[in-house]
Amino acid sequence: MKQRNKTIKMLKGEKFLYFLLVLAIILFPISTVLSKAILSETNITLEQMKTRVNTQEGINESLSMQVDELASLDKIQEVAESKGMTYNNNNIKNINE
Repeated sequence: MKQRNKTIKMLKGEKFLYFLLVLAIILFPISTVLSKAILSETNITLEQMKTRVNTQEGINESLSMQVDELASLDKIQEVAESKGMTYNNNNIKNINE
């Protein structure tokens, strides 16, 4: 008695489905790692931007305080006197809105 080796033939559609399955199994972990790497890079960029914003806010606050200091009446009088001007309260007019 001869034993016959039966070979199972796959249809073209089955081969294509198996190919897609293997491709999905390979690409899913790669895409997961890639997306996590992109997310990590984005978070690093976000933290750097937050640091820059905080630094700039500190600079802006310091400059605002300097503006307030330079706009004080004492400083204006000091600059006016150094330029040879005098302070006369009668020449000042208030404008009310």
